[in-house]
Amino acid sequence: MSTLFRLFLALATLVLLPSIGCAEAAAQVYDEPNIVAADTSAPISQPIEPLEPVVMLTDTLVLVNGETVRLIPSVHVGALGHSPHTATMYAAILPGLGQIYNKKYWKLPLLYGGAFALGYAIHFNNKYLKKYSNAYRDFLLGDPNNKSYMYFVEKAHLTEADVQGQYKSWFQNSLKKKKDYYRRYRDLSIFGMAGLYLVQIVDACVDAHFFNFDVSDDLAINWAPAASVDNGLGATVAFRF
Repeated sequence: MSTLFRLFLALATLVLLPSIGCAEAAAQVYDEPNIVAADTSAPISQPIEPLEPVVMLTDTLVLVNGETVRLIPSVHVGALGHSPHTATMYAAILPGLGQIYNKKYWKLPLLYGGAFALGYAIHFNNKYLKKYSNAYRDFLLGDPNNKSYMYFVEKAHLTEADVQGQYKSWFQNSLKKKKDYYRRYRDLSIFGMAGLYLVQIVDACVDAHFFNFDVSDDLAINWAPAASVDNGLGATVAFRF
């Protein structure tokens, strides 16, 4: 009867502990049969709660012969000192800040170099888009007080009489094609800038997730032959990670 009661107490504690003092908690139970300093004469009257309400990853309940000895509180989210959420927020607020948080400083020249190139492309294409748009509009309207298209007439080594005469159709189509060309590449540059912004956010988030990932030289996979006897002799190959 005493053994059943102790087992019931252990199961009840296992179920109730995750909901006390922490959210999203799990529990692990294991026995420590040879604990010298543990006092098993007096069972714990109430579970040990965390000092502050933090989100826990797991709780470990230590039992000795069915008696609750201690509760090992798990590490709460962010206690490892590096948070993917923080890295993502930093990158969203200021591009490159997430990479600094992840200590990936070598990515900053690539990020800001790409941003500078795309920014210059936006400025360059938008500048000529305005010039060709104004020239195309003024040429269609034929207003004698607005002849911004004369800049391109002189560039083509033509005269106003030429573009108003035999070259009129060609000059008008050229202005329209140039206007559409610079608008297209201006828009593509803007999309590229937006894509670079999103990519650096994703990069910061992924880097933060793998910040504590073990990539040392000790990681390896080895294989070795082994013999087994199961209804006769046989040969196997064992893989060790």
